[in-house]
Amino acid sequence: MVNNNSKRLATGYFAVLVAVAALYIATCAPGLLWQDSGMIQYRVWHNDIEGGLGLALSHPLFYILAIGTKYVPFGQFAYRVNLVSAIAAAVAVANVFLLLRLWLGRNIPALIAAVTLAVSHTFWRHACIAETYTLYMTLFVAELIMLLQYVKTSRVSYLYWLGLFNGLAIADHMFASIPFMCYLVFLAVLLGKKQIKLKHIGLIVVLWVVGALPYEYLIVKNIIQSGNVAGTLASAAFGSNWQGAVLNTCLSLRIVKENFLFLLLNFPTPNVLLFFAGCFGLFKFSPRRAFTNILLALLILFFIFAFRYTVVDRYAFFIPFYFVVSIFTGVGIHFLQSKIRGKVFVYVVLIFSMLPVAAYAVAPKLAENMGLGLGTKRKIAYRNDYTYFLQPWKTGYRGAQHFALQALDSVEKGAVIYADGTTVYPLILTQQVEGRRRDVTIVSRHGTVNNLQDYNEDVIDKLFAERAVYVVSAVAGYCPQFLLERYSFVPAGVIYRAVK
Repeated sequence: MVNNNSKRLATGYFAVLVAVAALYIATCAPGLLWQDSGMIQYRVWHNDIEGGLGLALSHPLFYILAIGTKYVPFGQFAYRVNLVSAIAAAVAVANVFLLLRLWLGRNIPALIAAVTLAVSHTFWRHACIAETYTLYMTLFVAELIMLLQYVKTSRVSYLYWLGLFNGLAIADHMFASIPFMCYLVFLAVLLGKKQIKLKHIGLIVVLWVVGALPYEYLIVKNIIQSGNVAGTLASAAFGSNWQGAVLNTCLSLRIVKENFLFLLLNFPTPNVLLFFAGCFGLFKFSPRRAFTNILLALLILFFIFAFRYTVVDRYAFFIPFYFVVSIFTGVGIHFLQSKIRGKVFVYVVLIFSMLPVAAYAVAPKLAENMGLGLGTKRKIAYRNDYTYFLQPWKTGYRGAQHFALQALDSVEKGAVIYADGTTVYPLILTQQVEGRRRDVTIVSRHGTVNNLQDYNEDVIDKLFAERAVYVVSAVAGYCPQFLLERYSFVPAGVIYRAVK
């Protein structure tokens, strides 16, 4: 019987994995990308596991894995990097199915939770571009699976795996520090009740340290190189310039409104009510009170962290919260199935679970007709902001590549292009990966590119007299201020040329 149950469980897991992988691979961006995703592609190309934005944004585990795609002998380089996110996302969704299946013993709640997550806007979008979040979520749900198995069996070996997975998660993203604090409290309680021993804690710590080695290596390296312990630890916790945002305790009405719009965008379906049913059913179906307490703590902590965060792309920081919401949604339908008999209810829930796909198909046009602002301050050629940000799928999207090719091909020999963090990476990667227009100099102060000091206000007049100078956007915040103060700009294809 156990063998048959294991086979059914494995069959269900791999069926979900294959189906979701097919979805994400089919909707994955096929090439170069803008902004942070472009930076990821750039860092992978340069075997850079540290980056230039502070240690908290280094995400070394992701880059160690993604760098391996450089040696895959087929497909475009940028596409292979994007696929790392897609495949990790598929495993994360399958892990959610496995967690609910192990917990509740039924396929429907596990399937609803997996589908709810798979088509949630922000996670689906990040599964289609090069990003580090999907790998973290894979490891996070693996932690929860190990925690569940421990509370069901009391076998301490599951705690060893929990420690290893959380260490690996730390090496990918500092999101993992939030569950880490919950696990510390849990282990302290177990130790106080003498349900585990100090030797068990010691082995858990060793495995955690082994998992987190890539991140620990960067921390130790920076301490040795800089001699600044406090500064390095601050960088590891907050990055270069984000301490204020991470520790923010102030909220504006605009941020609150935008945050609720983010939530609506991810769950535009009546199935969101299943989450509240899950809150009622959580204690009824929990295998152990500690497991329930940790899930509730994670739900609250992830929500609070993202809700009062102030970075521009904070919508992405709700992803761990959405995962816990999806888990609660699975518990919710399990709870309601115990009250409502018949297959019609299940069929209705399955239909509702796919409503977000239809919502995302019409959202760009609807938002544009309503004049809904997305917070962007300028237009970029080959990128319709409504479509790019509101539709999660990126099937066939080559806007960044088209922009880079047209910009490079339209300038004179030896020209200089000042680019911002959104556009610099497709420009440079088109030169370095595809060998196009290497005579053109791309200048930016973003990340590890950061060569603006060599082309600053001290040399700009001499540079302007000798070479053609262009900017991607003649807009404050996207263009060095000294250029805006000294020159006017005229359109030149998809970019702008500086003129006296």
